[in-house]
Amino acid sequence: MTGIPDLLARRAAEQKRIRMMLDSMRAEEEANIKGGEDAVAWVKQELCIGCDQCTIVCDDEAIELYDTPLASPIMEVEVNRKAKILRDECTGCKLCVLGCPTDAIIMIDR
Repeated sequence: MTGIPDLLARRAAEQKRIRMMLDSMRAEEEANIKGGEDAVAWVKQELCIGCDQCTIVCDDEAIELYDTPLASPIMEVEVNRKAKILRDECTGCKLCVLGCPTDAIIMIDR
């Protein structure tokens, strides 16, 4: 019969295996994102929630937030923030793409 210590050991081993697989998938995903001097970030406005994460991770100060009315028939919100990339300042480092929780930022050719 399997005891509690054996089950805990199996669980820990399985957690480690799953974490390694997820880390590997994330590294592969990051490697496939284009970047560098020939690329610039682009914001899909319909996906941007104005969370400010991209401006926090951007070391080049290439992202600013602007106010726009929220297009919703249900709620009346006067100010909704969206991110905007400043193309000249963007170095193509991909940090904003990795930091965006809604996948609203992509890299495109400059």
